[in-house]
Amino acid sequence: MATPEKVLGTGTADGIRTLTLDSPHNRNALSARLVGELCAELERAENDDSVRAVLLTHTGNTFCAGADLSEAESPLLRLGSLRLGVPPARRAWGSRVGKRSPHAEQALAFAQLLRRIVALPKPVVARVTGHVRAGGTGLLAACDISVAGPEATFAFTEARIGVAPAVVSMPVLPRTDPRAMARYYLTGERFGPQEAARIGLVTLAADDPDEALAPVLDGLRRGSPQGLAESKRLVTREVLAAFDRDTGTLAELSARLFASDEAREGMTAFLERREPEWAVRQ
Repeated sequence: MATPEKVLGTGTADGIRTLTLDSPHNRNALSARLVGELCAELERAENDDSVRAVLLTHTGNTFCAGADLSEAESPLLRLGSLRLGVPPARRAWGSRVGKRSPHAEQALAFAQLLRRIVALPKPVVARVTGHVRAGGTGLLAACDISVAGPEATFAFTEARIGVAPAVVSMPVLPRTDPRAMARYYLTGERFGPQEAARIGLVTLAADDPDEALAPVLDGLRRGSPQGLAESKRLVTREVLAAFDRDTGTLAELSARLFASDEAREGMTAFLERREPEWAVRQ
């Protein structure tokens, strides 16, 4: 049996656990395998006393392209909700809808991953030097600190394929400018690192991300485990409240939209590199 291609690189040095999205064949899209491996590695980092923080980065020119549309008809991995830190009400909801709809299971698995990052008692830092699209913006927004390089670009492209940024809204909206998000959710426009920093999607835009990250990581190494965990709890309270309040509703919305005829046309058009049938030609 052939060895499966790796999708996530790992390494630990000087108290920092680095997780590298490494699935170039699909632009680091959130496949079932990648979601599962990220959750497992976050759990390992949490249980490793030598780790003070997690650094999330990527290979290639894309940080994360969002959902893996080639898997859109397949459920994501059935992830252990207790291990992922999902509240009891959400576990019950997930057990009900997961049996009915692969789309619902996919949305719930993604929500669980994002909540896992937010609830992790250790800071998660993102290093972005490429493109971030759709669900990738949720992955980025779930992180505590993020630095974007000059080649990074961002877009909420969901409306263009017939869906909406439902699950990603839980980490995105509490941390970003509402007027800016109204524009970018609706138009799907691309924007750069300076704009991403202005609206709060990233912490800092930098010409040299590694240079900008050096004092950040040094500061995290100096923090005590208790001090870091409780400080993070203070600044993530509103984001966690959004997950605890809205996970069921937004995962159900995402599932309903992905199962629709419009979404099927939008995803097919995307994979076929053509305009969807509803596009207005100028």
